[in-house]
Amino acid sequence: MLALTLSLLQDTYAVCRFPSGTPVAAPSSGSFSLLVQAAEETTLVCPLAQAPIGAEIDAGWRCFRILQTFDFSIPGILASVLTPLAQAGIGIFATSTFSTDYVLVKAGDTEKAVAALRAAGHAVGDEA
Repeated sequence: MLALTLSLLQDTYAVCRFPSGTPVAAPSSGSFSLLVQAAEETTLVCPLAQAPIGAEIDAGWRCFRILQTFDFSIPGILASVLTPLAQAGIGIFATSTFSTDYVLVKAGDTEKAVAALRAAGHAVGDEA
């Protein structure tokens, strides 16, 4: 497995769901947000303080960012993070950008997640 460096972002996040086709504006600030409009639903991941009224909200997520960037052809990057979390019994919400990957875990699992990632050889620090 790859040894990666991850940063634990400072904010606590919410995963919000809206019916398909609902117009949703992306948050104006924060270190990370995600807006996905799919045929079956619209999903917004944002800092909890910016979660829109009227959304179905699953609150209390912490977010890890993989600090390295890799070519799309390199296999196993996300798996090297998800496998130790799965083995530790930690549920996740994962997403990717063009440059890197983000993995969210419930806030109550943060310390357990950090321990599992470090045991797998990854470096984990706080957001700078």
